[in-house]
Amino acid sequence: MTDPIETTKLYIGGQWVAPHSSEVLDVFSPATGAKVGSVPDADATDVDAAVKAARESFDSGVWRNTPVAERTAVIRRAVELINERGEQLAQLLSAEMGATPGDVATIQQFAGTACLSAYADAADAYEWEETRTGIFGETRVLKEAVGVVGAIIAWNVPLFLFCNKFGPALAAGCSIVLKPAPETPLNANVLAEIFTEAGVPEGVISIVPGGVETGRALVEHPDVDKITFTGSTRAGQQIASRCGEQLKRYSLELGGKSAAIVLEDADIEASAPMLLFSGLLNAGQACVAQTRVLVPRSRHDEIVDAMVAVASTFTPGLPDDPETRVGPIINDKQYEKVTGYIAKGKEEGATAVLEVEAPKVGTGNFVGPTIFTGVTNDMTIAREEIFGPVIGVIAYDTVDEAIAIANDSDYGLAGSVWTQDVEAGYEVAKQIRTGTMGINWYSIDPASPFGGYKKSGIGRENGKEGLESYLENKAVVMPMGYTSA
Repeated sequence: MTDPIETTKLYIGGQWVAPHSSEVLDVFSPATGAKVGSVPDADATDVDAAVKAARESFDSGVWRNTPVAERTAVIRRAVELINERGEQLAQLLSAEMGATPGDVATIQQFAGTACLSAYADAADAYEWEETRTGIFGETRVLKEAVGVVGAIIAWNVPLFLFCNKFGPALAAGCSIVLKPAPETPLNANVLAEIFTEAGVPEGVISIVPGGVETGRALVEHPDVDKITFTGSTRAGQQIASRCGEQLKRYSLELGGKSAAIVLEDADIEASAPMLLFSGLLNAGQACVAQTRVLVPRSRHDEIVDAMVAVASTFTPGLPDDPETRVGPIINDKQYEKVTGYIAKGKEEGATAVLEVEAPKVGTGNFVGPTIFTGVTNDMTIAREEIFGPVIGVIAYDTVDEAIAIANDSDYGLAGSVWTQDVEAGYEVAKQIRTGTMGINWYSIDPASPFGGYKKSGIGRENGKEGLESYLENKAVVMPMGYTSA
């Protein structure tokens, strides 16, 4: 990117309109400090306009009454357009959030379009109407769109998160108002235009950039039927409380403190690259990051040496440098948080066996990969989500102890098991109280449910389970004795 993208209007109901708000959100590169662009900071009046457009479009039936096959065709067309503009989106996202173009291509564009395609497949295969026979005879069970959706997403993988909200909402027949994170609003406008170009009717989609107040206006709006949120556990708790007061549907994808359990027989030489990637991806700014690595005490030093060797190759730097493997931390506040956790780890007795020196480039906040040993599960760095490239190694003596350590967490979002015996790894995975697990790697499968236990969230995304969270169930009891022809 060269010139900043100065956007003076809001994308409301598929049209660019003048905002009510006079406030502006400036967007700066976390790597260089250069201005990337600006957007209006939507206020409550702007949110109301977006929700009104969504409500009118939903009530009119212009999208919810569109046949499912036509809705999914639009979603598939959006996938094509996103892929056609992949380079443009990669450059924009790298500028907004500091990720390398390679990371954008894999963990955002590929993952996001895969989710869209999986939602389209799920909708095409879904049983939207069924007939059941009960004590009174025949009942027809219908699946209907929940209504107007308010979506709020985080800054760490915005393209992926955008797709994971738009995909199920649109497949279900909902209208949607999305609030992107204030750090990364520019790509949301581009993506919204793509969906309009793909064929989403006027009124169905809106983007309202902003911070806490914008999000609050969306959550509390009486014409929003469902809130879907991806972000911190603390914010999710506040949203759940406000939705509960209104009896409003909601789903939450929140924080994590995932454990990677390395079993005694693991081939650590083969596993180390993927194990470290699972903890350091996106500069550790991932809710599913495997940041607690549980290793058998008998192989502790060997495994740590292999981890250090691989992590040392995760070079921090500017996103446009082909040697960069770890981009910058998103902003000053998050940088202080991450470095504070590193200091806390040392203070509580853990040993930093690796601290890759951060580069002095640009004006960004860079933190190199950091690995702690001597970590116990009661330490702060083992309990709290750091959201940075920091991994803690915890030794265990028995598999049962490893399972207990993994489960001793307020979170339950992700995890993994590393072993040469896949079935033994599966038996361990079954005992971990977490929403997703991987064996010898970690990934989110777009056709399978994703979400958390405990404080990692409520509800599921992806697959038919993700689609169903945007649907209501209606039962129509037919006359007694009536039988369908």
